[in-house]
Amino acid sequence: MPFIKIDLFEGRTEEQKIELAREVTDVVSRIAKAPKENIHVFINDMPEGTYYPHGEMKKKG
Repeated sequence: MPFIKIDLFEGRTEEQKIELAREVTDVVSRIAKAPKENIHVFINDMPEGTYYPHGEMKKKG
């Protein structure tokens, strides 16, 4: 049962997230030979100020 977690800065539309989840599900299903009903996609909208690569705050864009 594949679980896919996607972290993105917030700001995508609901339609964009739905399309992303569908496309990722299709690819994982095809490559991993997993039934689509067993694939779970989690999209985490990260607010600005929550990501610090190398100790520095990363801003959107």
